[in-house]
Amino acid sequence: MDNIRHRHITSFQSGYDPVLEPIVFDEKRKTKKPFRISSIKLKNTLAPALATIRNFYNKYYNIIHPLSFTFLSFLTRFYLISLSDVVMWDESHFGKFASHYLNRVFYFDVHPPLGKMMVALAGLLAGYDGSFNFESGTRYPEDLNYTFMRMFMASFGVLMVPLAYFTSIELGFSKHAVILVTLMVLFDTAYLCISRFILLDAMLLFFTFMTIFCMTKFHNQKCDPFSANWWRWLIMTGISIGCVSSVKWIGLFTTALVGLYTIEDLWNKLGDLSIPKIDYLKHWVARIICLIVLPILIYIGCFAIHFAILTHSGPGDSQMSSLFQAGLIGNDFAENPLELAYGSRITLKNTGFGGGLLHSHVEEYPGGSGQQQVTCYHHEDINNDWIVLKPREIEIYDNETDVDVEFVNNGDTIRLLHLGTERNLHSHEVPAPLTRAHWEVSCYGNDTNGDEKDYWVIEAVDDIYKKTNRIRSLSTSIRFRHKVLGCYLRAANIGLPDWGFRQVEVTCDKRNNPKDIFTHWNIERHWNSRLPPGGKANYKSKFLRDFWNLNVAMYNANNALVADPDGFDILTSKPRQWPILEVGLRMCNWASDLIKFYLLGNPAVWWSGTVSLIMFILTLFCYLVRRQRQYNDFSPVQWTYFLYVGRICLIGWLLHYLPFYIMGRVTYLHHYFPALYFSILMAGFLMDHFTASCSLKTKNIIFSIHYALIITIFWYFKDTAYGVYSPNIELRGKKWLNTWDIVD
Repeated sequence: MDNIRHRHITSFQSGYDPVLEPIVFDEKRKTKKPFRISSIKLKNTLAPALATIRNFYNKYYNIIHPLSFTFLSFLTRFYLISLSDVVMWDESHFGKFASHYLNRVFYFDVHPPLGKMMVALAGLLAGYDGSFNFESGTRYPEDLNYTFMRMFMASFGVLMVPLAYFTSIELGFSKHAVILVTLMVLFDTAYLCISRFILLDAMLLFFTFMTIFCMTKFHNQKCDPFSANWWRWLIMTGISIGCVSSVKWIGLFTTALVGLYTIEDLWNKLGDLSIPKIDYLKHWVARIICLIVLPILIYIGCFAIHFAILTHSGPGDSQMSSLFQAGLIGNDFAENPLELAYGSRITLKNTGFGGGLLHSHVEEYPGGSGQQQVTCYHHEDINNDWIVLKPREIEIYDNETDVDVEFVNNGDTIRLLHLGTERNLHSHEVPAPLTRAHWEVSCYGNDTNGDEKDYWVIEAVDDIYKKTNRIRSLSTSIRFRHKVLGCYLRAANIGLPDWGFRQVEVTCDKRNNPKDIFTHWNIERHWNSRLPPGGKANYKSKFLRDFWNLNVAMYNANNALVADPDGFDILTSKPRQWPILEVGLRMCNWASDLIKFYLLGNPAVWWSGTVSLIMFILTLFCYLVRRQRQYNDFSPVQWTYFLYVGRICLIGWLLHYLPFYIMGRVTYLHHYFPALYFSILMAGFLMDHFTASCSLKTKNIIFSIHYALIITIFWYFKDTAYGVYSPNIELRGKKWLNTWDIVD
């Protein structure tokens, strides 16, 4: 159009925003007039472009959606991740474990090693040298790239979001429900907060999500058994449960869910007469290999790597067997004389799981005999040392003379003299302080004064390497039978009260149970200047025995994590409080002038998940009653699908939640996080179910309201995860429940 010119029309002149508006020449009136866009039919111009965009979206939404959610997940998890430069909450534990790995010193913890080795890997990649002690509340040094370590751990939290998205698809959810579940995981402030620190929880949740995803993928291959995809997802399921169990033992609940699913699947196949017997046997073999053998190998392999890295003596030595400790660099147990002789100075370790060293001190029992206490103690102390002597009636062996050394043999009667107080290990017919069915063990008399109740018969149980009548250091397991009472020296990890310094009770058990490992002891340290050192060749530990001992020690230590009955811990909570979000958790010092983090879930996510669980139970009950009355609300395929998804969500939630009611250990809010995921899946499932008959417009409105509620509440509470800068008094608006201690 040659007669078109342009002029700049401002909003002040025309009432529109500033635009370049074309001007045309009116031939009839010989005047100029604006050329309006509407005159060329805007609709006809934009419609093809909009149609192209819509077609592109419809064609690639299965890529656009997960990429968008993953991008938002990266954004939310990494935003301000380095804001607080102090050691936060349990970063003090897991950062310290990373230091031990980098320094290669042996430590002990209640969790399996995979997650902590990944933390150490993050430190290694960050250039950390293992020199920082990670004391809670201290500032990170400038040469420690804590930001990278946090980002490494947060990456597991990032991947939770796409896993939730794809799992919802595999469960057959609609697009609306898939988005709902993904938003609930993406915008839950508790999941967000726990992912942004150097902790194991994001990794645990990632492998939990991964296991459920792989299981659902495998389920959807059931019509094509033994195909490449079928094997791929069965193997991936096994790898996932091996990994989740190797991060924390809570992962065993996820393993149990896969196990129940597998048992039901095999049971259903047993009733399918169209499956040849040889194929049915193959199903069993495939699952045993992939879901039992493979996870066990992964779990054991993590400990093999753990032992291979931690080759130096460290703070966790005492939890392991004496023989294992002898193989650590920096440990001098290999200098022990090999065979026990009279006059030797020794320490005795209880070989029960997590056993300590036989110990005594000058303090006396407040009740009972009132004699000197005998306990078990897990740390190096001069009060752990005893002298092996013959009974008084026999000439006492003089270790300083030139007389030939006389070795202790199986079945000998000996006397154990406590080095520090020069009193004899003793027992008598006085009930033990806590285990009243056993006799009390004390220290009594001295080297020259005492009675026959100071005598013990030494009985060899076995020796790891060589059967011999002599008692060998480290490798021989022995029992001590009281000469008069016939009871056996025992220590079973029962802690004494404060008067016993919380050390382990030692008793004399009237029962003769050779298999009771808490009556088994071995010589840990052995000094005798007249005997040559044994050497490392005689003190080699076996991996499987070490693996088993460490796992049982972890189990006992887990059970020992109980709340102090005389104190109040603001961080602990009860399982009944979790589904209703009755509590949050302060992750740091709550002073007004500090950046504060409060572990609190998104109420819209937690409460809707809990309501969905209740609604499913009621809905299932109603459907079962109606089916009993011959009302058919579902086709057989629909009913099978309803039960399949509902059971995964409900049983998964129950398996990850109910065990905490029977655990004796102390519990915290983050223990609910794996169970929360199943309640989120249930929310998406039920929203889908109840809106299935709605029109698309109605469904859009219902789901959009829920989306908006989740996002709005997340935005309101986001600072609890990103860091609260405000004085405590300004947080009152975020205290929706009186039980939330977000305000002092």
